[in-house]
Formats: sequence, structure tokens, C-alpha cells
Amino acid sequence: MRIKRILATTAALTCLAALPACKGDGQAAPPGAPASSAAPAGAAAEGPLAEAQRYMRQFTGCEDLGTKPDDPRMPSGDFPKVGQWSVTEVGVCRDGRGQGDIAIAVPKDMKAFQAGYKQYVMDKISGGDGAYGLFSNVLVGKGFVAFPTKSKSAMALLQSDMRVLVCNPGGRAPEGYKREKPLVEGCGLTDFFASEDGSGSPNFETPQDPAGGGEKPGQPKTGSLGLARAGSIAELRKLVGNSLDCEKHFSTDPEAVAVESIDYQPAVKGNALDWGITGRALCGQPAGAQRAVHLSWLDTVGDMKKLQTKAKAAQQADLKDDGELKATVSMLLVGENIAVETNDPSARFGLYQLQFLYLNCVPGFSAPSGYRLEKAQVEGCVLTNYEPEHPVR
Repeated sequence: MRIKRILATTAALTCLAALPACKGDGQAAPPGAPASSAAPAGAAAEGPLAEAQRYMRQFTGCEDLGTKPDDPRMPSGDFPKVGQWSVTEVGVCRDGRGQGDIAIAVPKDMKAFQAGYKQYVMDKISGGDGAYGLFSNVLVGKGFVAFPTKSKSAMALLQSDMRVLVCNPGGRAPEGYKREKPLVEGCGLTDFFASEDGSGSPNFETPQDPAGGGEKPGQPKTGSLGLARAGSIAELRKLVGNSLDCEKHFSTDPEAVAVESIDYQPAVKGNALDWGITGRALCGQPAGAQRAVHLSWLDTVGDMKKLQTKAKAAQQADLKDDGELKATVSMLLVGENIAVETNDPSARFGLYQLQFLYLNCVPGFSAPSGYRLEKAQVEGCVLTNYEPEHPVR
């Protein structure tokens, strides 16, 4: 779901301030033979730049590696440069997936690099640019540093062991992100990537106002306009009968309920009891000779707050990947003491008419006037019957 994310001012990270995580003593492997001026995709080039390229291509694109100083893709700023902060080699590659470029620097001494970058940030701050280093695209890896030009590239690389280096004293990783020690005091390493336009990592500490001031129709200041309720799985099955495929294909058998497919994945993973669920059933046709069809899950809930807390964590984990929710994972619609998991938009439309609401934990979400928007039982989430035009991928 691509929506505007509001980043906390203290959690912002500046344009070349993020570095990949370092292991051990932070010393890069000794530079090998220099890479060729252009290493085509898939070429068996050798040396630290080629090794860095191979590593990053496990997570995002890094094609057409070039090492010429006059390569137009090289950053025009103060760094990276050979001879600066112990850097021995620099290169640049194209990330077709992220629609940008990634500059690469190979330091002989990673600690010297981090110390040099920290001093650069401090000098910028002393010169009057107090925000420098808050929004960063410097990522530290094992023996190399990457500088992606696009947020999508940076967020993909942060699924690896690479980390953003933050040396502005105001920089901080929000709740839910890793905080690791760098090789120099006064900096930090994190998997949180901040960007000024909000296209980086979502900040789950962002305050939300699910009541919307209480002046919009369907958005009460307090309480609820009413939610669906059922006393058992049998009652729930009858309630949703016209919206889901529960008449011909229905099962409460634990083995059947545990079924999922590449197209239909439940919102609830693992032991349902850990989610506060007391009863569970599967609607739809599990895969047999053919692919699964219209799978959805029905839940009776004994602890709604526990369910919403676990669902919030699952949404945050999904959003951390690229800021979007997977279309194949069911959206969780809740009632007063029941829930339904489905990724079928037409089924959800029917469920909204039955007073189910979608648990939405995306930072900064809001609904237009006329749609329901109510407080959830867990902070940072809302209940709504509004789905943005492109809510999932």
C-alpha cells in the first residue's frame, strides 16, 4: 500500500549518510585485482567491487558495473572518492528494479571510513547545516559501502546484513528497527532508511488520529457505530454465507484449516491460540488436482487485543520490505468477537455491509469523509471499511 508516510523528526537519517553493517573488527578484505572499467551483468569479474556487486544482486539489481571516474552515474557530491577515508576503489552500477544507480566504495580500513564520514557530518553541522546526516543513503556492508540513489534500492539492500550509518546526534531508529554499534563512537547502524519524501522505511511510532476529529460522517469521536458479532463458528459461517464460499466447502479440521496456497495465505500464522483465537475454520476449495480456489478463514476471538497486536506486528514486518502489503496475504477484518481473513475484494465488500471492519496499521492512513474509521484496540492501528485504490501489491 503506497500512501504518504509521516516520519518523526528525530528519526530522520541526509543524502549520503547510511552505511552497510560491519562485522568483526570492521577491516575490509584487502583489495584484489582492480575490476574492469565495465563488468557486464553476469560477468565473472574479480576483486572487491565485483564481490560487492555479486552480494547486492542477491537483494536488488546492480548491473553494468563501471569504475571510470568520469562515469556520468557517479555521484557529483563530495564523496565517495579514491584516497578519501581510506577508500581504495570506487564504482557504480545500475539498479533496474529500483530505477536508480548505486555507487560503491571499497575502504581499506572500515573504521577509518566511518571516522571520516562522522567528521564530515560534524563539519557540516558546525557550518550551519544541522539536519545533515538525518536523511541518508550511505549503507555499510562487509568491506564495502554502497550509496543508492533511490529509496527502493536502499530498502531492498537493508534486507541483507547491510546497515545505514547515522552520525547526526539527532538521528534515531524508531521502534521496530535494529540499532547496532558502529566502529566509531557517536554514530549508529540501523535498518531504518529515512527519506524526506516519505518513500523510505515506514515509521511505526508515527502518531495517528483514527477519530479524525470526530467531525466526519462515519468517524465517531468515541465508541463504535457497531461491529459484527457471532456466538460460535457455526453462527459465523451462517452470517458470512452470502459473502464467502462457505456453503459447499467448509472445514474445522485442524489439518484443513492449516492449508494455504501461493494465492491465498492467512493473516494468522502459526498457533492460532497465540493470536487470541478460540475457534477457526476454512472456507473455499483447498488445492487438490487443481489450484486452491477462494480460500478464506473464519475465527472466533477470545482476546481481540492480542489478535490485533499480533496482526499489527505482521503488517509491520510486511511493510518493512518495500512499504507495501502483499496481495496474496489475507486482510484481517474484525467484528466484536469474530474475525475473517480474506484477500477477495468482492468478499470484503459484502463483509463491510455486515459491519466487519479492516484492521489497518499502516502509518499515516486516513479515510475520506463518509467511510467508517474507528479506534482499534492496539495503538497505531485503525478499523475501517475504506481501502485505498492500490492497497496491496
